[in-house]
Amino acid sequence: MVAGCAGRQDDFIPPSPNDEAYAPPELDYQVTRVSKGSLYTGTTSMTLFQDRRAYRVGDILTVLLDEKTESDKSASTQYGKDSSANITAPTLGNKTFEDVSASVDATRDFDGAAASKQGNSLSGSITVTVYNVLPNGVLRVRGEKWLKLNQGDEYIRLTGNVRVDDIQADNTLSSQRIADARITYAGRGSFADTNTAGWLTQFFNSPWMPF
Repeated sequence: MVAGCAGRQDDFIPPSPNDEAYAPPELDYQVTRVSKGSLYTGTTSMTLFQDRRAYRVGDILTVLLDEKTESDKSASTQYGKDSSANITAPTLGNKTFEDVSASVDATRDFDGAAASKQGNSLSGSITVTVYNVLPNGVLRVRGEKWLKLNQGDEYIRLTGNVRVDDIQADNTLSSQRIADARITYAGRGSFADTNTAGWLTQFFNSPWMPF
């Protein structure tokens, strides 16, 4: 029963590289054959004043990670309640039963307080690929970066929607300008395992623990 309550969740399963959900789109990269006597091809040539920013499926752009979140929450609750009840001695005929009279007094007080504070920050960069262009011109991008270290791997994954107008002239974009962003930064291996509590520890810290 303990193992069932504290089983390993899917969110804790280490990911694998080459996930199709973050892979670049499959495109036909065959070069169009140039007509005899012509040096121009519309698929690879660019005009003199053409914008070099990403705007087509298969184009790449660099996302500058600049994420910082902070949350601070506190709560305090106090209440009290006093109640009393008196039972008078009953009378039967001309006789009063004094021993049956009673009184009850009750007092309840509660004082509770809670505080929570959390902060996260992420900086760096990742280059992603445009895998779809919406009818309104918004680019859908995705990509991942894997770093192989001595004691394991670290990875960054990103998906989201980008406006072409938010892309800088050097083909970079702040992560704060990505809509519906999904940014994941985690690791796997022995170093990551040391920062993960064991299943028994997770059970004692879970809501199933009665104490």
